Amino acid sequence: MDQQFEAGAVCGPDGCEIPATHSAASVPASGPGTRIDIVSDAICPWCYIGKRQLERALSTLAGERLAFAVHWNPFQLNPDMPPEGVERAAYRAAKFGSAARAAELDARVSEAARAVGLNFHLDRIVRTPNTISAHRLIWLAGQEEVQDAVMEAVFAAYFIDGRDIGDVAVLADCAAASGLDPTAVRAFLGSETVAAEIRGADQAAREAGVNGVPSFFLDGYGLFSGAMPAEQMAEALRRARAILTERARAADE
Repeated sequence: MDQQFEAGAVCGPDGCEIPATHSAASVPASGPGTRIDIVSDAICPWCYIGKRQLERALSTLAGERLAFAVHWNPFQLNPDMPPEGVERAAYRAAKFGSAARAAELDARVSEAARAVGLNFHLDRIVRTPNTISAHRLIWLAGQEEVQDAVMEAVFAAYFIDGRDIGDVAVLADCAAASGLDPTAVRAFLGSETVAAEIRGADQAAREAGVNGVPSFFLDGYGLFSGAMPAEQMAEALRRARAILTERARAADE
């Protein structure tokens, strides 16, 4: 837990509280070792799989009366992606050397998704998008305390429905499904509000040592990367929280 990340650079202090099905409402997520920051990209399949694994881990920890607050932070896997995105099949064939290799990787990730109850339809995806607008929506959702719901909707739109999450109309639909005003969201995404801040937070994550996603931090300290099994996530969170609690206690003495 030596690597440190300046948590909240994008999501702000409100962030996203895990729904009651995943954390004990009677146990407030406050004090040392309670803030989880996830650095992710909306087009990262392992981030969606990691979200499911984390939900399972948090459900286990809630049974131990350990509650956490989760905040989503931006990272662009393709920072040079054109604003309109690119045709996915050709892009991935070029990136991975062949269409066959790209299909092999898609099959592998789809199998991992099924193991956590997600039914990916990667064949439906036509374009690989630029994700700045998606990250801006996720930031806005954090301000409205519906970040987890919007993150879920964006992931599902892309990986399950095969929709273009670089399209403002698609993102507005994701927002509406999460209780936000789609007209206000379209207006927000039609501006450049927080675009520079999103890019700055992406860069800050890289400077903190993040070179892949999902990456998880607890109270700003590097915890683990990747969509590891829920049991391992729970144990890592349990141990890290104990360390941070002990550090806080020692500092107060």
